[in-house]
Amino acid sequence: MNAPLIVGVDGSDASLRAIDWAVAEAARHDVPVRLVHGSLWERYETVKPAFGTAPSAGHLMAEHIVASAAERAARIAPDLKVTTELVSSDPGMALLRAAEAAFAVVVGTRGRGAISGMLLGSTGLEVAAYATCPVIVVRGEPDNSGDESGRIALGVGGPGESAAAIEFAFREAEVREADLLAVHAWHRPAHELPGTAHVSGDGSDHDEHEAERALGGALLATAQAYPKVTVQTRVPEGRAHTALLEAAATSDLLVVGARRPRGSIGMQLGLANHTVLHHAACPVAVVPQRS
Repeated sequence: MNAPLIVGVDGSDASLRAIDWAVAEAARHDVPVRLVHGSLWERYETVKPAFGTAPSAGHLMAEHIVASAAERAARIAPDLKVTTELVSSDPGMALLRAAEAAFAVVVGTRGRGAISGMLLGSTGLEVAAYATCPVIVVRGEPDNSGDESGRIALGVGGPGESAAAIEFAFREAEVREADLLAVHAWHRPAHELPGTAHVSGDGSDHDEHEAERALGGALLATAQAYPKVTVQTRVPEGRAHTALLEAAATSDLLVVGARRPRGSIGMQLGLANHTVLHHAACPVAVVPQRS
């Protein structure tokens, strides 16, 4: 059986948008959907005396959230297999456990009760930082999270950092029949002042040429495996997060890689990933890369 697409649900507006996006994504890839709601209602209610056997208000609320989510998914795609899971656990931990055997995890930008002004909730950030499968944060305006632009944007880092993200992005472009825009930002060496850069034999900037070569090399094998995908490349000089935000503004999905060094602890998201997760104008897929 295909691994399921996990969706974190909590009844918030952001969660509803995540359901809509995930249902469309699952249909594209022919995978089932599992709606997961994590709540600590049991832990808090055990400190109170229980009278009778009727379900508690907290449990009833949790059941209502997953039932409403399943009903919404069924309305959108009646033929899609949808299951629900109610977990007595911290939401982030519930999703991380589900991610261990998932096609991907989809979350909204903010959950219920999120602090006013937060651009990405703590649960979404936690799951994006630690999950062992791709995590998609559904953000941006409602009309910028579908297939309107017909383009997938991909951020490509240094050698060996983006193989999993590249594969994910090409697969997404193929199932959507979309173009792929691959972006690799570069910095001029500190010792090279503006106007003093080394020039190659054809008159082009040596550093820019090397960036183009590196990007082409990173894409080559996967591009050959997906011959139907039209690939465009962009190698801007400057900060990676600036280039990625610009690409996201006219894309349906932004794909970035996240290193997961074996045995490492702590947040595995760099500045560029943090920035796009908080500010990108379209959904963002964070794809883990083991090293």
